[in-house]
Amino acid sequence: MKADLHPDYAETTITCTCGAVYHTRSTRKGVKIGICAACHPFFTGEQKFIDTAGRVEKFSRRYGSVKAARAKKA
Repeated sequence: MKADLHPDYAETTITCTCGAVYHTRSTRKGVKIGICAACHPFFTGEQKFIDTAGRVEKFSRRYGSVKAARAKKA
């Protein structure tokens, strides 16, 4: 086998923005992630719905009362 072919595989720390820390092995050192199993809504059972700037209401006002027009057969 060729020498120095594979990258260095060492222990590393994965840190989430929520504060959770995981110790594992990887070719990268000091991995930072934005969401993990400790804070993801699927695993925590919490559903966060944030309606920024009333986008849902704005859509409903524009297109909520409009019904699809079907072509009449002759």
